[in-house]
Amino acid sequence: MILLVHSNLDIAGKNIAQQILQQYPFTKTDQTYQEKPVYTAEINNKQVTYVTLKEESVHAQHLPEDFSTAELVVFVSRHSSQSGTPTLSVHTPGNFANAELGGLPRTVSVSPAHAMAEALKALNRHKQEMGLDYEVSYEGTHHGPSLNVPTMFVELGSSAKQWRDQTAAQAVAHAAMEAIANYENSQRTAALGIGGTHYNRKFTQMALEGDAVFGHMIPKYAVPSVDLQVLQQCIQRTHEQVASVVLDWKGIKSEDKPKLMANLAELGLPTRKV
Repeated sequence: MILLVHSNLDIAGKNIAQQILQQYPFTKTDQTYQEKPVYTAEINNKQVTYVTLKEESVHAQHLPEDFSTAELVVFVSRHSSQSGTPTLSVHTPGNFANAELGGLPRTVSVSPAHAMAEALKALNRHKQEMGLDYEVSYEGTHHGPSLNVPTMFVELGSSAKQWRDQTAAQAVAHAAMEAIANYENSQRTAALGIGGTHYNRKFTQMALEGDAVFGHMIPKYAVPSVDLQVLQQCIQRTHEQVASVVLDWKGIKSEDKPKLMANLAELGLPTRKV
């Protein structure tokens, strides 16, 4: 079963949910979750359950306990940034250091790398088809929850104006559903991305061009917090086999490089500088 989730406190999440329920064959069940109706649909021979949270999505740490058969969790959500740049984004949740916004300290969720790439490509395609003036981007792994099942956020941002944009909400809805429809337990591999900004354009472009598929991405600001144990966790907690590490080399502070490279040498994975 695949679990689709949004928060009742999230304006963008509500608008994306409205688009999904209008355009996909979900049926309201007689069940409720956190006092809201539960919806189900069969999408490409996959059973999908749609629920609404009372709390913010970042705090849904115990969600898998209530849906023990979930093999993938997809949150549709607002995205916030100080710049307010219109952005359609995708990322895995989790924390490299302290749990400042939900989740567990130094614990990342399992990253569904190929599902995220499917969503990213779909966001980019729908943006173009709909004529949306939005950036499409991967984000680095950040915020909660820290879940033991493959988990991803597909987001609409970055300010209240965009959260209410029904056309952009439709693009996010389609992207999330395409990722769900194409989800599989494949033997394909993925890369761990390290360096660059939180919105890594190099990694995004590589994925859009089919040059690489990324699971966890560790931005420049987080590199000082990442030790060998966290690097190992990022590899182990990726749905696919992580076969390489891609380094945004200029996007890593020079003082952080020696420790990082020593830890990567311990991992023994091929590294590639871009």
